[in-house]
Amino acid sequence: MNITPDMKMADVLFHNYTLLPVVSRFNIKLGFGDKTVSEVCRNSDVNLDFFLEITNSYVDEDYIPQKELNTFPVSLIVQYLKKTHQYYLEEKIPEIERNIQRVLDAEKTINDKFSLVENFFTEYKQELTNHINREEANVHPYVLEIEAAAIKNEINKSLHSKIRKYSINDFASEHDNVEEKLFDLKNIIIKYLPPCNSSGLCNSILIELFRLEKDLNAHANLEDKVLIPKVAAMEEKLLALYKA
Repeated sequence: MNITPDMKMADVLFHNYTLLPVVSRFNIKLGFGDKTVSEVCRNSDVNLDFFLEITNSYVDEDYIPQKELNTFPVSLIVQYLKKTHQYYLEEKIPEIERNIQRVLDAEKTINDKFSLVENFFTEYKQELTNHINREEANVHPYVLEIEAAAIKNEINKSLHSKIRKYSINDFASEHDNVEEKLFDLKNIIIKYLPPCNSSGLCNSILIELFRLEKDLNAHANLEDKVLIPKVAAMEEKLLALYKA
């Protein structure tokens, strides 16, 4: 089901509840009654076209329409990516950690083996945090600088040196695959841990890991298929301008 402007926002969430955290990244609050997607976005001062492309691409991985997303400014994409980072570090990761601790507290007989899950996830949390910190400290300021220069249609020596030293394609080649470790963790829980008496808690952990993995995939698609090609095109334009 494609999300359209005239659909009721409530129906969108009833149809796919996994969009709840995505909607919240646009600072859209619940309690919108029977308002349409268009009305909710207008009332929340949200770019309707950008909202539709992000939510539709989240629901369907094959949907991502590179051409349409490339019409949006880099600053809008960066703002959304930062909101996503905040969601991972302040909501989703702590939620999974709490569930892991609840299992450790309840399952004394498999405590030692389940502590491997805790250690594994702690390492993953640090890896994801480092990944996010690198993006926000280095990549995001760089791409915003590139966009500002492209809008002005001018490039100075300093920016020229930056592009030559470390372009967005260098970032792409070093882009961490932070989803792979989640698969390994799910595999450990499903295949190799002894039976868990608190099956509801174990299932909750797995469900949240699957949701986090889906979200991370959508996040990576936006970076790899939209942000990086868009910035690479602006870099090329600026380098040509500098030679002129």
